Amino acid sequence: MSGGGKIAFDGNVLVYCQGAYKTANGKTAHGLVRYTRRYHVVAVIDSSCAGADAGEVLDGKVRGIPIVTDITAGLELAQKQGICIDRFVVGLAPDGGMADDDLVAAVKKALDLGLSVDSGLHTHFSGFPELSQLAKRNGLTIRDIRRSPQSDILHFFSGEIEKVHSYRIAVLGTDSAIGKRTSAWMLVWALEKAGFTSELIATGQTAWLQGARYGVLMDALINDYVSGEIEHAIVKAWQDVHPQTMVIEGQGSLLNPAYPGGFEILAAGRPQIVVLQHAPKRKDYDGFPGYPIHSLQRQIEALEAIHGQKPALIALNQEGMNPSEIDVTCNTIENSFAIPCVAPLVHGFGHAVDLWKHAIEKQLARS
Repeated sequence: MSGGGKIAFDGNVLVYCQGAYKTANGKTAHGLVRYTRRYHVVAVIDSSCAGADAGEVLDGKVRGIPIVTDITAGLELAQKQGICIDRFVVGLAPDGGMADDDLVAAVKKALDLGLSVDSGLHTHFSGFPELSQLAKRNGLTIRDIRRSPQSDILHFFSGEIEKVHSYRIAVLGTDSAIGKRTSAWMLVWALEKAGFTSELIATGQTAWLQGARYGVLMDALINDYVSGEIEHAIVKAWQDVHPQTMVIEGQGSLLNPAYPGGFEILAAGRPQIVVLQHAPKRKDYDGFPGYPIHSLQRQIEALEAIHGQKPALIALNQEGMNPSEIDVTCNTIENSFAIPCVAPLVHGFGHAVDLWKHAIEKQLARS
């Protein structure tokens, strides 16, 4: 995916999230509702909360994206608005990334109704003969974003990253599905608002669907090439546009038993600082009841052992919290660990960027 250049606009889409929009398994749909420059999202499909605004259900912000019961309802809505739907985008992110029979049937219906299909699952719909033949007959495409590339086009770690002079910030987390990608985008925008050029280095399929220009799909890579592909994406961004800053999206967490992640980002991405996303109300690792999340203290210690320094910022995921708890919790974390803490969806990252401004400018002066 290393990427580069202008992102193609791929048209008007329906985002499929049946039965999962109110859960962490809907995080791809959540990302597309919050932001995408690749598509215009016309509606989200989930009969369990049909009739509501997708933004309002997600985080209380009306975004003018309705939730509908099924594909037919989405097409009828678009027709009333004079909009032609181009694509059916899978907005589900289930554990293991596999499609069930209901989703396969929904993809078939979408193709029957004249919609191309984009999916970031490990189930590759283009590998189903019936679906691929149907797409071909109807002049449509099936894009399986998380398909493993051929090894002859992959990159092994080379050390070229030492020539990259951007100030790099990695957004890691204490768990999977904890808001790392959302925070990474928000941090890019905060850096740009402060006057720095910035690029997101994506590491997952949802950021690709949102229109990230540079990155890798870590889940689709042979392990030998993960570090090299992370490095290559960063080097490519530097060679193409010389951004003053880069924000590297994290995956999983250092201590998550099912989705251990972040090691290669720290080793190959060589970030100057790390933002650690944390959800204080979350008791067990995402999708694994009975596997308690390691304490924030342990998570900080693990990061420090690998990265050589504590996180520069704790980004608070406020799930399960009352508004009155947010500032109190941030203050408690700051007093306990001597690390600044913000809730991105409430406070943004402006204050954090102000704290780092001198270090960023110092780095740029050396280059």
